[in-house]
Formats: sequence, C-alpha cells, structure tokens
Amino acid sequence: MYRILVADAIKPEGLGPLSEASNIHLIQKTVEEAANELDQIDAILVRSATKVSEDLMNRMPQLKIIARAGVGVDNIDIPAATKRGIVVVNAPDGNTISTAEHTFAMMASLMRHIPQAYASLKNGEWKRSSYTGTELRGKTLGIVGFGRIGGEIAKRAKVFGMDVIVYDPFLTVDRAKKMSVTALPLDELLPKADIITVHTPLTNETRGLINKEKLLTCKKGVYVLNCARGGILDEDDLYEMLVEGHVAGAALDVFVEEPPLGHKLLELDSVIATPHLGASTKEAQLNVAVQVAQEVLTYFEGNPVSSSINLPAISKEVFEKVQPFHQLVQQMGSIASQCMNEGIQEISVTYAGESLDFDTAILTKSLISGFLRSRVDASVNEVNALLIAKERGITIGEKISTDSLGYSNLISLKVKGDNRELTISGTYIENYGSRIVSLNGFKIDFHPESNLLYIQHTDKPGVIGNVGKVLGDHGVNIATMQVGRKEAGGEAIMVLSFDLPLEDNMKQFLMETEEITFMARISL
Repeated sequence: MYRILVADAIKPEGLGPLSEASNIHLIQKTVEEAANELDQIDAILVRSATKVSEDLMNRMPQLKIIARAGVGVDNIDIPAATKRGIVVVNAPDGNTISTAEHTFAMMASLMRHIPQAYASLKNGEWKRSSYTGTELRGKTLGIVGFGRIGGEIAKRAKVFGMDVIVYDPFLTVDRAKKMSVTALPLDELLPKADIITVHTPLTNETRGLINKEKLLTCKKGVYVLNCARGGILDEDDLYEMLVEGHVAGAALDVFVEEPPLGHKLLELDSVIATPHLGASTKEAQLNVAVQVAQEVLTYFEGNPVSSSINLPAISKEVFEKVQPFHQLVQQMGSIASQCMNEGIQEISVTYAGESLDFDTAILTKSLISGFLRSRVDASVNEVNALLIAKERGITIGEKISTDSLGYSNLISLKVKGDNRELTISGTYIENYGSRIVSLNGFKIDFHPESNLLYIQHTDKPGVIGNVGKVLGDHGVNIATMQVGRKEAGGEAIMVLSFDLPLEDNMKQFLMETEEITFMARISL
C-alpha cells in the first residue's frame, strides 16, 4: 500500500486514477495537518501553495515521487529531489488548449474592442461608432515561437480565414511544411503581420525580443499579444509605441512583475489585460490533476513516467555512475543549441571509455533535453525529450565507440542543421569536473561555466587583442579565455567566460572586428 499525501486542494475527479487503485491510500491534508505521518508518505501531490523544500524532504524519508498539478515547479527544490533520487513530475501539456483558446479570445476581443465597449455600456453610454472593430478574416497573423501552443493557434487562425506566418529559429523546413505555415526570419515576419502573438519560452535570447526597434519595423497600426511569459515584449517600449499610435492595441495576460498593480500600460484604452489566466479553465485544472495522478500511479506500477522533470528513478548504483556525466551532457546540449540558431535535422552522440559502462540512453535523453530546453515553450526533461525531438522532425542517433582518444571517458556530439553542422566533445575528470575538449574540430580545453562567448575568426595577429580591448573599453572583465586553431593563418576559435552575463550590444561591437566570422553568447 502506497501512502500519498494530497497537500493542496484538488477536486476528487482529478484524483480519479489514484482513488480507484486498490494499492493507493490517499491522505488529503496539509503538510502541517499531516506532520505526524510525513515519515510514512511515499508520494506528495501539490499545486502552487505547498513548498516542497529540502527541509520537507528530510522529514519524508520514504518519499519517492513529487507531483505538481500544473506546469511550473518553482515551489519544488528540484536539485534536492534529484540528489535523493526522488522523481518530480508535472503536467506540461495540460494547459496547451487553454492557453491557445485564451490567446484567441484575447485577439478577438482586442480587434473588436469588446472590453472597452462593455465598460462604456456599463457606464450608461451607447457609443456604437466609437468601437468599430476589425475582422480577423484576411488578416496576417505572425506567430513568434511555434511550439505546441503556437501550433494550436495556427489551426484556429486558419479556420477564421487568416494567413499565418511564423518565426521560430529552431523550426525545420519539414515541420513548417507539415503544419502548412510559412516560416520567415523575424525581420521579415514583423513588417508583414497585421497581428503579432508571442509564444516562446523566456530566456536570455528572448527577453525583450519585441522591443522598440522591432516594433518600428512593423506596420503602423499593428496589434500585439503576449499570453506567454512576461518580458518577451519590452513593456516600456510597447507603452511608447502605443502612445505614439504606431501600435494600435495590445492584449496582455502576463507581465514582468505580477500583479502589475498601477502599471502604466493599464492606463491606456488601447490595452486589454487579464490576470495571467492562460491556464485558468476548469478543464485545464482538471487535466493537470488527472495527468499527474496518472503519472504517480504509473510510477508505482513500475512503468516509466512521461513527464519527469529530473532523472527517472534508477538504482543507487547506476545513479552514482550516471550523476557525474548528467550535468556534462546537458551543458554540451545547451552549448550546441545556442551555437546553432537554425532548424535542426539530426543529433548524434557517441560514447567512448571504460567509465561509461552502463546504459547510456539516460544520458542521451539528458543531452537532448539540454539541447531543446531553450527552444520550446513546454517543459523538457529526460523522459519527453526524444518525443519532443521527434515532433520537431529531429533524428536522434546514439552509438558506442572504443576510441576515447586517450581519455577515460569521451562524449562526442554532432548536430546537423539546415545550413551547417557543429561538433562538440566533452569529458568528466574526477576531482576536476566537466571539460569541453573539442569544439567544431578545434582542440580546446575549458570548463562549461555560466556565461560564455564563443567566437570563430581568422587566425591573424591582433584579433585576440582587439577582442580584449573592445571588452575592456566597455568595462567587461574576462574571467578566462581559451583559444584553438587547426593551422597558422587559417580558422581559429576562442571561448571566453565572464563573471556576469554579457550585454546584448557587446556582440554588435565585437562583430565590427573584420576577422570574426561567427559569434554565439552562451548561458548555462
């Protein structure tokens, strides 16, 4: 009999899979109410109210799985759970339809001025001519970020007779064709779109993605929506463009700071807003509860779960072998992803060395999750990474080699994109940590740290010095620098690390160096 603590309010129908199982005993109490039973609990189900901290886990020695009935897991200490071999699951797909429908409702309301007209009517006014709207039919919808939610919005837009264009740097040609959408670079999409809606994850690269510079390239009278993450639209720039009339209207469900009480955008009649309601439907709330309840039951039946945030439950012996390489492969995947800003066709990984004498499938999944994490608008983990890659038309390959090039272990990754390829090799050295030892065929040796800059350039005197001077002139301190080349006067690379993230404009300043051919800012 497994004892499961339901610590937050979840309706009985959401717990159906568990309440119907004969080997499950449900305890619907808060953590405080169940204080004397915590040492007997096998699983805990929460929403956002209960904080599953390391201290709470210490009080639950039998805990095997934590389930979050929702998308976010900010209230769960993931590293502490992983360290203890506790599986953490959530419901990443439960709100896809809810968010897509909310976005579409916001779009229609924005174009027809429905909230403003309703408020006017409530005030005893009858101003029909003041709220003349615009039809969706025949308009061009620009979707920025084409994951699951973006795909659902595209389906609905076509039913309404809209033309759909999309921007997603990681969208392959094949998937765009399959979804019957026109894929364009962002700079080409913005001037063509009548309405722009954003659906990307919030990363260093997407923060402020739609700013004043980008909005000025749009049609005068464009409409913009953000029902994804606060910060993708630069709120100050959006306000300025609305006041000037370049942007006709905006619909916002999310803000940088929530609640956005007193926010200047809310003072504008051209703005409609909702309090982060994208996932707030009865169906979505029920869906996420049923999904995680089923995941917990699946886990206790001894089957693989499909929405794990961290490592799946494995034996202590295997976990100890895997753990040193787990972070390395995720870092390798993330580095490769950030250096390949285009659609990806194929990812292949090769393992070599005696210390990798276990089933490496879990590492491949970890690597792919690291690669995809900043590219998609859904939670990615070791369990669902291969499925998400398949959905995006990416072929995954894995093989074992006897050639470790003298290292006790060597993991090599090759990524093939629509226009170019990238290779990266890494190793783990006990008491020394993770090292990247090859990048794009160049021998190099650096530790994958938080803030990196990768530069490809022509091997000429003064290039390294010029990079240092540009950074120094702008007050940027270089923590480390590693360089590599194949032959004198040919291609060369440098990898720099910094204590703080590099500002966006530094790439522009550095690219003024004629010999630099490629640059990628990397955040780990």
